[in-house]
Amino acid sequence: MTGPVGFVGLGTIGKPMAQRLLAWPGGLVVYDVAPEPPAELERAGAKVAGSVTELVGQVGLVGVMVRNDQQVRQVLAEMLPAAQPGLIVAIHSTVAPDTPAELAAVAAEHGIRVIDAPVSGGGMGAADGSLAILVGGDEETFAAAEGPLRLMGRRVVHAGPIGAGTRFKLARNLLHFVAFAAAGEAARLAEAAGLDLIALGKVVRHTDAITGGPGAVLIRDTTAPVAADYPFRGSLEHAWTLGEKDLGFAVELADRLGVDVPLARRALRELGPALGFPSEGQA
Repeated sequence: MTGPVGFVGLGTIGKPMAQRLLAWPGGLVVYDVAPEPPAELERAGAKVAGSVTELVGQVGLVGVMVRNDQQVRQVLAEMLPAAQPGLIVAIHSTVAPDTPAELAAVAAEHGIRVIDAPVSGGGMGAADGSLAILVGGDEETFAAAEGPLRLMGRRVVHAGPIGAGTRFKLARNLLHFVAFAAAGEAARLAEAAGLDLIALGKVVRHTDAITGGPGAVLIRDTTAPVAADYPFRGSLEHAWTLGEKDLGFAVELADRLGVDVPLARRALRELGPALGFPSEGQA
C-alpha cells in the first residue's frame, strides 16, 4: 500500500508508535478522544480526524491501540459503516484470544480486512521503533501492512493466521509477568537477608542484559524431551544442574528466614521438564 495510514489511540505506547508513522510517505491521519496527543502529532505533520468515522474514510490501513477488548470492539463498530472495502485494520491492543477472529469475520462482511498485531517492548520500544510486532492474518494482508509495521517495529513476526499474533503475545507475556511475581519472591528473600534491594535490581538488569534472561533458554522448536544428539544439550543440562542447585539453596535460605517462596519451590520441581529433561534423576 502507498496511500495514507491512520492511527487510533494515542496513549503511552500508541502515541510514539504513531510518531514513527510520520515517516510514512503516504501521510498519517490520527484520532484520539483526548485533544492534546493529536494536536502534538498535527504539529509534527500528521492530519487530525474529528472522529473514527472521519479517519477511516481517508486511509488504507489503520492501527488501533486502545485500552482493552471492549474499546477495540467499539472502535471497529464505529469504523464499519464508513470504511471503504479493502481497508486493513491492525489491532495492536492485547485482546482476548478469540477476539481477532470474531472481529475479522464481522469486518469481512463489509469488505474490511483485520490483522491482530500486538506489540512487545513498551513505551521505550515504541519511541525508538524497536518494538516486536506479532502479526496474525493471511499472507496477502500481512504483506500489504508490512511497510507501516516495519516503521514501528524492528522485529515484525508473521505468527500465522488471524489470532496467532494475540496467542504469541499472551505466551510472551506469561513469561514476563510470572517473572515479575518471581522478582517479588526474590525481593522478599533479599530483604529478609538484609540485602540492598536497589542493588539487587541493578545486578539483575545487568546480568540479564548479558545472558538474555529467561528468553535465553527458548532456543528449541519443540517442548519434547531433549534428544541425545541435540547440539546444545550440554548447555541445557548445565543450566538444569546449576539451577536445581541454586534453587535448592535459595529455598533452604527462605525456610531459615521464614520467607514464603512458592514459585521457587515449583520451579525447583519443574526446571528439568521445562528444559526438556525428566523430572527425576537430578539433584
